[in-house]
Amino acid sequence: MEIILRRLKPVKGFSSILHNSLLAALPLIIFILVRLNDNQFTQLALILVVLSKWRMFAVRPRFWLANIRANSIDLMVGLSIVMFMTHSYSVIVQFAWAVAYGLWLIYLKPATSSLMVSLQAGIGQLCALSALFLVWADGPLYGLTLMTGLICYLSARHFYDAFEEGYSRLYSYLWGYFGAGLAWLFSHWLLFYGAFAKPTVILTAIGYGIACIYYFEHMGKLTTGLRRWFVVLMVAIVLIILIFSDWGSKIV
Repeated sequence: MEIILRRLKPVKGFSSILHNSLLAALPLIIFILVRLNDNQFTQLALILVVLSKWRMFAVRPRFWLANIRANSIDLMVGLSIVMFMTHSYSVIVQFAWAVAYGLWLIYLKPATSSLMVSLQAGIGQLCALSALFLVWADGPLYGLTLMTGLICYLSARHFYDAFEEGYSRLYSYLWGYFGAGLAWLFSHWLLFYGAFAKPTVILTAIGYGIACIYYFEHMGKLTTGLRRWFVVLMVAIVLIILIFSDWGSKIV
């Protein structure tokens, strides 16, 4: 698979420069559209992110669903960054998000190693959950629950597929179900720690911990001490959040 991807993507010469230039142009265009400070231009920026994945549909319809799932992390990151830029009122911050999106498109997204694919899954989940609760915190409970479950499922599939895990679908469904249940529970007491909602923080802490344990075990580098350290860290973060949270029925 890695060899095929290398053949599809130009790696040197004029073709590589042109390819990277086109990738860098997308964040710049999105930055300009967001700076116009109009809802219609923001919607156009979101549409451009989706249209940039037009190759998903350049095959027979029976492959569309699989292609959408394979490109879901890239879509989640792109759409989330547009939302982050829209809710940022500083030109510098908005431009920083545009640069971050450019780095994602040029360096992070094309990477195919197990470590980089794992990072892609983690970044995709964090960005998508952050954007979801940032934009739709006061939305209907069933919508937050379903979207959180979908984000967790797609992120887990992206992660496990990098290791050719035989039970990737089962593990992904379990993680999606867990994420949906956690979102349903904590949406009744939805608090924000800076820019991050409580479900985002908990799912990120647990998800990153489980992913690290799985990665080191797959690479044959997981020791008892390392496993214990990750478990203690996950439990400590969750306990701190639960103990010091205000459990009144509110959104803060």
